[in-house]
Amino acid sequence: MDAKVTWHDGLRLTGIADSGHEITLDSDASVGGTDLGARPLELMLLSLAGCTAMDVISILKKKRQDVTAFEVKTHAERADTHPKVFTAVSVTYVITGHHIDPKAVERAIELSETAYCPAQAMLAKAVPITHTYEIIEAG
Repeated sequence: MDAKVTWHDGLRLTGIADSGHEITLDSDASVGGTDLGARPLELMLLSLAGCTAMDVISILKKKRQDVTAFEVKTHAERADTHPKVFTAVSVTYVITGHHIDPKAVERAIELSETAYCPAQAMLAKAVPITHTYEIIEAG
């Protein structure tokens, strides 16, 4: 897998990887950016959320769970001093559907955490990650 970023001005960069999809990275004006793109550490959280979401929804579908809506929320605490690394990460899965089995949700999350999600496996080596979930019965 390869990726590159190309500088445009200030701190604005365009990133592209093997998939060919471009993404804009930037920072806020207080540090020289123009606020026209995502911050690199935001992308790390989005990567974690996306990776585990793909795992969990696939597993829930294979377990024939009637999911009607699904989201994964991530939150990171950061150190106060540079390099301001993540010190703790929480992942919350919100599953909406009909008669969702909590055991199926717990197993899907466990499989993502321990077997399938490379973003989670890499981040977990550097920072503690906690997981919670909420099941909402669809009306």
